[in-house]
Amino acid sequence: MTTTQTTAGSEMLRLENVSKYYRSAATLRDVSLAFRAGECHALLGENGAGKSTLSKLISGVIEPTEGRILIDGGAVRFRSPSDGLEHGIAMVHQETSLVPSMTVAQNLFLGDESWFNGKRKLEIAAQTFLNSLNFEVNPEARVSALGAARKQMVEIARAVRQKARLIIFEEPTATLTPEEKPHFFALIARLKRDNVAVVFISHALEEALQIADRITVLRDGQLASSGPARYYDRDRIIADMVGRAQKGERYDGNARKARPRRKEVLAVRNLSMGKFVRNTSFTVYAGQVTGIFGLVGSGRTETARIVAGLAKRDFFYGGEIILEGKPVRYRVPRQAMLSGTVHVTENRKRDGFFETMSIADNLGIAEMAHRRGILTLPNSRLHALFAHWRGKLDIKTIDERARVVDVGAIAEIHSAINALAEEGHAVMLISSCLPEVMVMSDRILVSRAGRIVEEFSPETATDEKIMYAAVH
Repeated sequence: MTTTQTTAGSEMLRLENVSKYYRSAATLRDVSLAFRAGECHALLGENGAGKSTLSKLISGVIEPTEGRILIDGGAVRFRSPSDGLEHGIAMVHQETSLVPSMTVAQNLFLGDESWFNGKRKLEIAAQTFLNSLNFEVNPEARVSALGAARKQMVEIARAVRQKARLIIFEEPTATLTPEEKPHFFALIARLKRDNVAVVFISHALEEALQIADRITVLRDGQLASSGPARYYDRDRIIADMVGRAQKGERYDGNARKARPRRKEVLAVRNLSMGKFVRNTSFTVYAGQVTGIFGLVGSGRTETARIVAGLAKRDFFYGGEIILEGKPVRYRVPRQAMLSGTVHVTENRKRDGFFETMSIADNLGIAEMAHRRGILTLPNSRLHALFAHWRGKLDIKTIDERARVVDVGAIAEIHSAINALAEEGHAVMLISSCLPEVMVMSDRILVSRAGRIVEEFSPETATDEKIMYAAVH
């Protein structure tokens, strides 16, 4: 790996008039940008704005169609990520690149092994390094057994261990809990002190404003704006990202009036599933958004999966689910869909759709799932479904896939959720984002240790009260 010494503030990497075309379609057009040692540079934009393309160009995953990449003032050409690593560039991907069958320790030292590797010695070295980063990960655990947050920690630790001069973080906090994020931000500060150039790609605008020294906004593959972070606030970033001021609700700490309760649609009584859900009880009403807030591991996701037929409660003493006055127990999700219960997963890529199939075919499968006796749909019906939902939800057929959604899409999703509640549907909104829960919910339930432990109204809820209930 290149070991060129850099000083704080010196230009480490520059893009000059860089463009990337796939056939005639441009994903990046005429972008010129510099990244400096000891500086955190936030790269922001909507899904499809070109952030992933730009990061792949920097790290050597793809080559530019036009323009030049310069490191320390000299032009370079990357043909693979290994070329990027040779020049001190590492990337922490949103979708981790770890080897699932290997342990955490083996992944950390992958590609840097000694001739003779003692298992215990490797694990001790890995534990020492993880402790230095304040990452609580078992080095002996197989990566396949880790949750998304722990996998992200290992990915970050591996990049830091490579002693890279420039590290690209792609949505690094998307899976981290509120307790884990301060450790990550402290790591960013440590990297800056070591004169590492940090590229922070995120949809979390407040986090970008908090930790970035410089902000660049991309829109439709082009540079919308770039400058010192002190010149930006949330409104300016959003205007640059979407080309207009954001419309819709925004959380500002002021409570709003809850929609009135209608009939009780769902009642969960003493629901249990192993160690994940423990005697939890709550109700959901028509015409309201019931927000469920909880940290990772609080049981909120598992509870929703049981209600939607994706997971099974304990056979004995597993409690009951009452839908519109009738007890139900689903063996498969299709039964829940036929009764009007639908689950929108947090992991779209793994659980939400078939990524090798078209949008129309995915919509067709959903159509067939809630209709009895239908095994196929004609192309005319598929095209009609796609046209309807593309118009209603403003679906953009982009190449980049993200675990999280951008601010423009968030506003549209919130609008769709509110419309469902206004039409009389019962909506459960599960989130670890406090501002989202506060602004969207008519009732706020807090999940901790596998059960619902507290309920708040929008008028009485505060960040402090909700977080206290979630933690203590």
